[in-house]
Amino acid sequence: MISDKEIVCPNNLLDSAHKKKGVTAGIVNAGKPLPMLSIMDAVGENLIIPIFIGNKKEIENCADELKFDISNYKIVHEPDENRTAKVAAQLASEGKIKIIVKGHIHTDVLMKEVIKKEYNLIGKTRLSHIWHMTLNKDDKPLIITDGALNVLPNIKTKMHILKNVVNFCNRIGIDRPKVAVLSATEEVLDSVQSSLDAKEITELAVKEKINADVFGPLAFDNSISKKSAAIKGIKNIVAGEADVLLVPNIESGNSLVKMMIYFMGACAAGVVVGGKVPVVITSRSDEASARLASMAAAVVALD
Repeated sequence: MISDKEIVCPNNLLDSAHKKKGVTAGIVNAGKPLPMLSIMDAVGENLIIPIFIGNKKEIENCADELKFDISNYKIVHEPDENRTAKVAAQLASEGKIKIIVKGHIHTDVLMKEVIKKEYNLIGKTRLSHIWHMTLNKDDKPLIITDGALNVLPNIKTKMHILKNVVNFCNRIGIDRPKVAVLSATEEVLDSVQSSLDAKEITELAVKEKINADVFGPLAFDNSISKKSAAIKGIKNIVAGEADVLLVPNIESGNSLVKMMIYFMGACAAGVVVGGKVPVVITSRSDEASARLASMAAAVVALD
């Protein structure tokens, strides 16, 4: 059942990112082969100008092994893995890097540093995570949010998640995204809290004049399948044609994305948005192509 399909970076993300060539990126704890490979790819695509943060000797040795000439790029020597996040946050605070890319470091260590008030990297909008999902190079993406950062978001947080994803969609050429607010059902049931949340978010999106077609609750099948929506008699502009799935909690979003990766060979480009700098927090097990796609997504998300 596990897919052996090669994971490929989608053209639409690369094309959008190429419009903002040479973005300065801080690579946090960079001295491992897989992060270095993706940086090598991103440099080759002229997406980023890396600043490597970590143990200088490890970074140089790793680059040498990969035959990656990094002599023209800055290295900030910091041998303590947990302190590399502090360096990255400070550089971002000073405007010296425009995106932060997670290398060989735990996500919680990195994000705990990024959100500290002393760096002033968080504005009025709450941070949220976006996954840009594709199977092939020229696929129309399916956007899934938030399956990596906000654990059990309330209505207020979900509205931040919604606004962040609409902004991202606009940046990749989806002028008015169709957003399905997911639940286990398409009916509003008192016993299913996510269905109640979905109904309220749908109403708030209209009230706040969000530049998107937002509808919920919708189950997964009738969000993405016109046939399923028709069989169930669901008629609205989003059903069967969703560009975005706004998930009820981190477990549902994370599971959905991982199933698409491992069962379908999907490319998951992940980025944290909503702050003053986009943050790439890919899994340490992600393929280099998915890491490249994630950096492209971060470049696209950059103001």
